[in-house]
This record gives sequence, structure tokens and C-alpha cells, in this order.
Amino acid sequence: MTSLFDSASVAAVFCAFSFQRYGDGLEVLTEVRRLNPAVAVIMLADEPDLTACKRSLKLGAYDFFVMPPSPSDVERLAAELRPLGPPKGIDDFIFPGVISRSPAMQGVYRILRRVAPTDLTVLIEGESGTGKELTARALHANSKRADKPFYPINCAGLAESLLESELFGHVKGAFTGATADRKGLFQMADKGTLFLDEIGDMPSLMQAKLLRVLEDGLVLPVGGSTPVKVDVRVISATNHDLAKQVEEKRFRQDLYFRIKGVSITLPPLRNRTQDIPELFGYFLKEACKELGRNIHLITEPAMRALMSYSWPGNIRQLRHVVRTTVALCDRDTIDLRDLPPEIARVKQLEAPQSASHLFAAGEELAGLPLEEVEREHIRRTLELTGQNRAEAAKLLKIGERTLYRKIKEYNL
Repeated sequence: MTSLFDSASVAAVFCAFSFQRYGDGLEVLTEVRRLNPAVAVIMLADEPDLTACKRSLKLGAYDFFVMPPSPSDVERLAAELRPLGPPKGIDDFIFPGVISRSPAMQGVYRILRRVAPTDLTVLIEGESGTGKELTARALHANSKRADKPFYPINCAGLAESLLESELFGHVKGAFTGATADRKGLFQMADKGTLFLDEIGDMPSLMQAKLLRVLEDGLVLPVGGSTPVKVDVRVISATNHDLAKQVEEKRFRQDLYFRIKGVSITLPPLRNRTQDIPELFGYFLKEACKELGRNIHLITEPAMRALMSYSWPGNIRQLRHVVRTTVALCDRDTIDLRDLPPEIARVKQLEAPQSASHLFAAGEELAGLPLEEVEREHIRRTLELTGQNRAEAAKLLKIGERTLYRKIKEYNL
């Protein structure tokens, strides 16, 4: 099985979900995802079962069908998977080697895999620093336009006249300083992808001009009289609530629906704290390589502080903190004292009363005693596998004897 799923030729796996022995289908799903996260696993069940569907998708299944799947479902899957060739792993493209454990991000990756091979417009929403441009680049890199240009532009950072010239180009003499014809980004990105960052800050007049280009595929350079035909996929991003801006008449409704072919919302880092250890490890290696340092470890209190912090600047802030910490640390292990004060003191904040209460409320685990977090995690994993201890041990990546000991220790 290992050699089979190490192969880049495997794009998808259809896996039967056994209702008599819950562990069978989940075991195969988990093992395939471990061996090759880029492989799409489609689960098949004998009858409709919402619980089974939720369990499968939570463990990373690409889709879930009642047997037999309809011809239209099979055709849709083939259309989604074929353009990708062997799936390239969008999550791995964004942060190589980092596999997200966050259910919210797994949902994002499922959408990205389906949307990447199409030419649909995509609107990426999320707070500053959540990785919107990285996500746009991942979409481009996993599309049929991957060998063509990708051009980003920040719509909030330019005056209206300059933004128009940057996007649509200009002809010689169009304005003072226009000494020669110049192509805009739409022409330069022909057959490729144009990423419009912070589109919510685009001036209203430019919104109208952009809408015309998206509707007819024709670009008119500033000062020109002859439109130019372009073939460009447009991906937009914003940290604003565009729907609210539409209601307040600050963003055109017709443009909003035109750029929102598919909408993707990136969760803030505070809502995916289970990814912080792996992201920290990735940024640590990156910073050590860049700065010529040799730091391999972080203490438990320091990691707990990182996972307790609210991260208003999201992933961008985490990367900056790791880089600064590596530069200033004079040992091979990062400790609490090496972290910025605002992060180091978070550990002193009052913790919630119990992990069970925390899970039920949908809050984060930061600040709880590790023993309580471990107990609740084991309990929920046993629930997930229908009390199948062998399967639970595999999901937890611990030996069965260790699991049995912890079950007894925590009175589960």
C-alpha cells in the first residue's frame, strides 16, 4: 500500500465505508491521507448517514457518496480531478511540508482543489496576514494556467489614475510622462492570472471600468481608441466585508457578484491554533536557514504561550515573531523569555474551566492544562471511531498499549 500511494500517478481513491465495522473505511482513509495527502479519497456508503459523512470529511475525505454514485457525480469528479493530473497538494504548495490539522483549513483546501483547475473568478476573504496572496498563487500554480504569468497588484496602494494605467496600460501622450505605449497588467497577464488584492478599496469609477473588462474581455488603454482582447483569470481578495459595503453602496453589487464566482474565507490564526506548532516549525527552519542559526527546539511553556496568543496579525505576524526570536536567541532552544513580552505574558491569563466546556462552546484550547486537553482529545477520538481502540491509537499516532494506559489513567 505504501508504494502504491507514494506514486504520483494516483489521483483518487474510492473507499467503501463499512457500517458494521466503522474502523475499516476510516482506517483506509487515514492511511491514504498519511501516505499521500494529495490523493483525493472518495468515501462510499451503503445508505445515507450524516454522522458517517461528517466523520469522513473531518478526516480529510474529498467527497462522500451513497453507493452507487450517479453517473453525473462520477462525471463531475472526473472533471474536477482530471485537469489537475496528479493532485499537487495545494496545502503543501502554500507551506511545503506543513499539513494543516485545522478542520476550517481542510475545508478551504477542499474548495481550492475543486476550483483550481477551472477558470472561475475567485474572491478570497480574510483578515490581514491570513495568507490571501499565497492562496491565490496556490490556485494559479495548480491550474491549467500554471505555466503562464501571475501578476499581483494592491488596489489600495495606488491613486485612481495610476491604478487605471497599471491595470489597462496607456498609449504614448495619454498624460504627462507617457512617453511611450505601455501594456497594463491585464495584457501582461494574458492567458495567465491577475490577482487584485484589497479590491474593496478600489475607487468607484475604477469598479465600473473593471466590470466592463470582466464582462467582455476587452481592455481599453488610457488614451487609446482600440480595445485589446485578453484572456485572464481574475482572483480578488479583501479584508473588508464586501457584502456590507454593497449594502452601504460603497461597492458595486454587479461587480461583487462578478468577482465572487467562488468565495473562500480564510480563518484567522486564532481559530486554527492546532496548526501553530507545524507553522512554527516551518518558519523556524526558514529563519535558521536565512540567518545562519542552529535552533531546533522550543520549550513547552513557550509553545503554549504561542498557542494562547490571539495573533491579530495572523500568519504574517507569526512569521515575523519567529524570525525576530531566532535572530535574538543565543541558545539552541527557544524559551518563554525569548518571546516578545505581549506573547510571553499570555500564559498568565485565566484559563477556561474545562476542556469539555471549551469544545462544546467551540472555543480554542489555549491556556488549558495539557493533561485536560489530552484527556478530552482521546475521549473525542474514541467517540469518532465508535470506541474502536485500535483505530483511535492509529489516529492519535500512539501505540495501543499507550492508549490503554491513558484510558485507565483518565478513567475513560
